[in-house]
Amino acid sequence: MEILDIATILGLILGIAFFLLSIIIDKGIGGVAAFWNAPSVMVAIGGSIASTFISFPLPNFINGMKAASIAFKAVTINEGEVIKNIINLSNVARKEGLLALEEAAEAIEDSFLRKGILLIVDGTDPDLVRNILETELSFIEMRHKDVKAVWEKLGELAPAWGMIGTLIGLINMLGSLDDPAAIGPAMAIALLTTMYGSLMANFICIPFAGKLGIRSAEELLLKEVMIEGLLSIQAGENPRVIEEKLKAFLAPAIRAALAEAPEGESDGE
Repeated sequence: MEILDIATILGLILGIAFFLLSIIIDKGIGGVAAFWNAPSVMVAIGGSIASTFISFPLPNFINGMKAASIAFKAVTINEGEVIKNIINLSNVARKEGLLALEEAAEAIEDSFLRKGILLIVDGTDPDLVRNILETELSFIEMRHKDVKAVWEKLGELAPAWGMIGTLIGLINMLGSLDDPAAIGPAMAIALLTTMYGSLMANFICIPFAGKLGIRSAEELLLKEVMIEGLLSIQAGENPRVIEEKLKAFLAPAIRAALAEAPEGESDGE
């Protein structure tokens, strides 16, 4: 069972609650209905999605929409655990040789780390190992940016489509100036489209893009740790030196927790 990201869930609940309460306190429960208008929703949300369709190839758009689920998942990035695994691998390589890592690679779930280990076992030149892994890392980052760009584009276009909907409403309103009683309600409906566009951008799209960016940065950092660790193993560096080098990637709190954890087999001999 996947663990939900409490920050995302809490943010959505609080945002909806504050929005509704601001209406209810002033106008009562019945006032909420005045903030719903189907044509305005169609223009603001439908128009934004249509423009985003035009801006990206269909697979990119679909991938971007699927990535929304990432914002709801609590992804645990355990850099400390990865460093411990690398140190264990370095001990194996130091005592039994690099070829012994091939058997250890079979138990590793992360495909990126396993690929790096197999490159080392095959005797690939260190510069080529770095080049291959960093190239893969660049393409991972590119894919992440493509996904994030979809949400950023939606956030960029939604307010503009909100204004377009408002202009449509104003044109319709000006066409019925012979009925002064209808001007106020018509103006309210026209402004609703701007509100929908702003809500979509600032409550959904931009925050989602930000969360995807954070998830991407966490994953890329973890893979950079793997690259440095693997190259250090290939260079035959002391496991303790490797550990200190990799700790430089970590926040102080994680370094402290890693230092307090029981030490594994790392005699550095």
